[in-house]
Amino acid sequence: MPKASDNGQAPAANGASSAATHAHQVLGMRLKSLRLARRLSLRDLADATGTSASFISQLERGLTGASTASLNQIASALGVSVAMLFEESAAQNHGVLRRNERPSLPPSDGCRKMLLSRPPLSDMEVYVGEFDIGGSTGSDQYTHGDAHEMLVVLRGIVEVSLGDARHVLEEGDSIEYTTSTPHRSENIGSGRAEVMWIIAPPTSVRAELDQYTTWKPLAPR
Repeated sequence: MPKASDNGQAPAANGASSAATHAHQVLGMRLKSLRLARRLSLRDLADATGTSASFISQLERGLTGASTASLNQIASALGVSVAMLFEESAAQNHGVLRRNERPSLPPSDGCRKMLLSRPPLSDMEVYVGEFDIGGSTGSDQYTHGDAHEMLVVLRGIVEVSLGDARHVLEEGDSIEYTTSTPHRSENIGSGRAEVMWIIAPPTSVRAELDQYTTWKPLAPR
């Protein structure tokens, strides 16, 4: 009688379908990518999911499947959904995002905001903003959650308003603040400006991130 694995299932029979084998391979690639991105050892993930390092290793090599309960435990330990464990495209692109493929919101107030952080990155958000001359994040200051935010000026001159305080930043300058502080950014230079926002932990919900779609790059600088 076949010996049950840590997930409570017997190993797949030799006659398992090619579809099941492919699913195991995709799961294995995604699992290893997510584990390494979080700097977890096989033992770390095994301890967090009540399984064994041997079982996790077999999963990553596509040699076995996992029960629904085990998949839920693994997804929870990695901070992702179970569905994300089977996203084949994410398993194969190794996190590369080309400039012209950045998910973006439609331009507004002379600013276009683009999302850089995508699965499996889930413990912070990273955005790039491109500002036309005089462009801004809006006429009013805004807040979102209570996380830590850093703004880095990649190009141009940007004024960052934090409540009543005003800070003029040039290329290479950065500023840190909490997202609960009313803030606003504006390009006050004579050319296009570009900034990066880094937010940890994330303050956007999935529905907000789903609004980002690929847009054509702005005209050459």
